[in-house]
Amino acid sequence: MPSSFRQFRRPIVRPRTLLCICVSMLVIAVLECAVFNLPFWTTLAASTDTSAAENTLGPGLERTADGMLKVTDPTRAWLEVKADGTSAYARVDLVDATGDSDDTDDAAAGTADADATDSSDADGQEPLSTFHLRLDDSGRTGYAQAVSTASPRSRFVRTDAASTIRVWVEEQKGALVPIAAVRANVRVPFQWDWLRVAVLAFVVLLVMLWRPGSRLWRTRLDPSDPRQRRALALTLAVPAAMTLWAVAWQIAHAAPLTFHEVGGYTYDFDQYARTADALLHGHAWLDLPVPQTLAEAENPYDIVTRSRLLADGVTPIYWDHAFYDGRWYSYFGVLPAVLLFMPYQAVTSLWVDGGLNLPTGAADLLLMFGFLVFACLLIVRLLARIAPRTSVASASMIIVFFLLATNASYLWFRTNFYSVPIAASLMLTCMGLWLWLGAIQPAHRIVGDGRPDGGVTVVADWTVADGAPLSLPHLAGGAVCIAANFGCRPTFALSALLAFPLFWPQIRGIVRGLASHRVRPSRAMRAPLAIVVPALIVVAPLMAYNTARFGGPLDFGSDYQMTVTDMTNYSLPAVDLPYMIFYYLLLPLRFSQSFPYLSISPTPLPQWGFTEPMVGGFFVLCPLALLAFLLPRARRRVPRPYRAVMTVALTLALVMVVVDVLAGGLGWRYMADFGWLFALPAMPAMLRLMEGADVFEPLEDDADDTDDPKYRRVPLRRRAVRLLMMLVMLACLAVMIASCFVPGRDDSLTANNPGLFYEVRCWFTLLNFS
Repeated sequence: MPSSFRQFRRPIVRPRTLLCICVSMLVIAVLECAVFNLPFWTTLAASTDTSAAENTLGPGLERTADGMLKVTDPTRAWLEVKADGTSAYARVDLVDATGDSDDTDDAAAGTADADATDSSDADGQEPLSTFHLRLDDSGRTGYAQAVSTASPRSRFVRTDAASTIRVWVEEQKGALVPIAAVRANVRVPFQWDWLRVAVLAFVVLLVMLWRPGSRLWRTRLDPSDPRQRRALALTLAVPAAMTLWAVAWQIAHAAPLTFHEVGGYTYDFDQYARTADALLHGHAWLDLPVPQTLAEAENPYDIVTRSRLLADGVTPIYWDHAFYDGRWYSYFGVLPAVLLFMPYQAVTSLWVDGGLNLPTGAADLLLMFGFLVFACLLIVRLLARIAPRTSVASASMIIVFFLLATNASYLWFRTNFYSVPIAASLMLTCMGLWLWLGAIQPAHRIVGDGRPDGGVTVVADWTVADGAPLSLPHLAGGAVCIAANFGCRPTFALSALLAFPLFWPQIRGIVRGLASHRVRPSRAMRAPLAIVVPALIVVAPLMAYNTARFGGPLDFGSDYQMTVTDMTNYSLPAVDLPYMIFYYLLLPLRFSQSFPYLSISPTPLPQWGFTEPMVGGFFVLCPLALLAFLLPRARRRVPRPYRAVMTVALTLALVMVVVDVLAGGLGWRYMADFGWLFALPAMPAMLRLMEGADVFEPLEDDADDTDDPKYRRVPLRRRAVRLLMMLVMLACLAVMIASCFVPGRDDSLTANNPGLFYEVRCWFTLLNFS
């Protein structure tokens, strides 16, 4: 039978794969219906009969005219309701903004036992959107449980009471709590949660792909394979759709992000939009009002002076803006404003007078998706160069590892102007390195080209006498991307140093060619000029922009920021340096007994220094990055010049940790500066552990070992290593997701999205996991 017919008769999905998919779907359905809905099944026999029609109020609570509860004495703020023990859950019925109960059948009953007083929000006080209750049973002390008005599921609270439930309202005096009544003996409704199903499906998918017996371990990574390219494109289509939806939502719900605290600073989170507007109007300063008293202050950067001005009601004084020569500036990299915010405002000005501001969160998400795409392309190209026999499973695991190491989750989580320049630099750096790797092309020998030696290599109209040929367009494109970091996050511009080890064979070839007069200077300088000229074209305007603002090409204005200290005279105390380095790299996790089972780890310092709340150090959050220090053992197997690139990357990573400490203090987001540099040299050791030493051996010209039977015979020890790697990766992903829910971190979900926080929290609390 012809091979084409055999290929036609081959099933699209193998029976074994189809069986795994069916079993996985069944497992997800069982977990969702049986395990996570266990409260529903255990309360089917609940009587739903309650005497809660007459909730007894303690003397520390009083009912307002709007039906709310006001705490007058926290030591006696309780409600009592009778229970019959048929349900381990009680339901909290809430009062909406109009003062009506959210349960119309029970609204009157919930207020029948208390005399209504004057509305406690007559002075404008808002009721709590999240409040804490403690359910005691006949003298036995219960535990605190949170209820959020944004989370319907959080209204169901656990109790072991069999007779009388005493519900303590654990809030401060004067707090307004929107409780209409507490119901006992309730049935918890069944809930099919698509977010929970998606999380379960994601975990099951990773286990199927990374399990030691997966077919992906037997499939060689081949960037030229159309099937693998389509698979990568389909995989990236999912975050692409999510990004487009999130960007569209942010644009549709865009609102000015300017807030003022009475007697305090003014917070403006639209810095990039204001920078774009200023540039469109032909000047570098922001169109923000400057108080005359501030402009005339002898030293406006002095903390005592600023505190006095704020106490005197001088406003606005913009937090974290650069104030210089009587004007406000943004000291964050300007390039994202030029690339995204200016075009958006210019285009929208066609139908809206003055144009619209691009939401900062939308810009961050677009940049992060660009980073995701080029990070995948970079890792695939790098693996194909250093380890030709890499499997698809190893490649996918290393891509996820690289995303974890770059601290990308933080930038996806915290989508404000602090994240924009870092996201832009991550994208540009990955794009630039991807282009530079693509500049090294397979050599083509040209014979009889009129040259005396007749043995030179000509590619992209450039001749080299030694080493692989280069593509000038790739060189120039990579140089533009790397140089653009100067206008985003300048520390990423140090990645330009990787060009020296990467192109060292060509640099050596130029030197030898010039010394032996085998290569004309005009031809030899084409490659260096292809890097230098585009870089200067990008950097020169940015230096001029800095000079126009602050008088110096390398002055970005960070010393003039209005923050917690006088940055013009501040330097990190030397005694803090080792502490911050330790916190950056090895700050241990701090576990807790309640969701999300992680909490902020303390970072005490001998003297004051800037610190951002963090859950753990880099090597604690991404322990596989420690394999970077095994590079000296694995580097011999890595082909030139990539071994030198990884050695320089490891050196830069260590230097960058110190630079971040000295320049910025301790910031969770700053891990992105050095995390990717640690990830690159960790890859060879990861490959060596998962694939063996032969993964670095070059392929034969006619090799096609995709799904070769010899890859099925894997030693038991290596299977165990792969299983361990999978478990470590899953644990890192779990910590990463849990860190997004940690209270007390900057832009915590408890404040920014309490509905999501408490809905996810209920996955565990209703099962009594917290």
